[in-house]
This record gives sequence, structure tokens and C-alpha cells, in this order.
Amino acid sequence: MADASALPFPLVDRDRSAAASAGALDLRNVSGFLVADVRGRFVGRVEGPLYGASEETPDAVAVRFGLLSRRRRLIPAESIELIDAKTKVVGLRVDRETIRTFL
Repeated sequence: MADASALPFPLVDRDRSAAASAGALDLRNVSGFLVADVRGRFVGRVEGPLYGASEETPDAVAVRFGLLSRRRRLIPAESIELIDAKTKVVGLRVDRETIRTFL
């Protein structure tokens, strides 16, 4: 495991009571949250939820990143490990290189 002090974002404690579990993710209120991959590296900032099959529950979130935040990544709900409302960080269960980029 990597040294936690060398990572730009701290690894999220998965036992925190403030963090939502995978079964109870609420993607409607995460706009502006920072997104960190499984290794704690910065992925981007949540732009907003994306709705697919159901208009009530978001299926994914759009994440802005890059120079002047002009690029976007689509993060499916299945890739999200937890949402920590206290620190406003969305933790992923995948590496950032596996996330699809779109304009």
C-alpha cells in the first residue's frame, strides 16, 4: 500500500459513519464535490448527476477535470465506493485511468 502522506488526497476511512455506503448513494447532492480514485489521486470535481433509465435516480455523475476544467469524465454509479459529505469527497473503487473521457 502506498504511503498515505505521499498521496495528494488522503485515503478515505471506509468505516466512517458520515460516509454513505454503496447501497445508499445519493448522487443528487454531490455537485462541487472532489473525486478521488481508489489510490487517493485527484480525478476532478463533480459537475452534476446524469439520469438514464430512471428520472428519479441518477445513473452516473459528470466530472470536470483538466486545464480550465474543459474536459469531462463520466463516472457510473457502480464505480463509486462512497460519498463523504463531511469532507465533500467522492471516493471511487476504480483507478482514474479506467474512466472514460468525453468532451
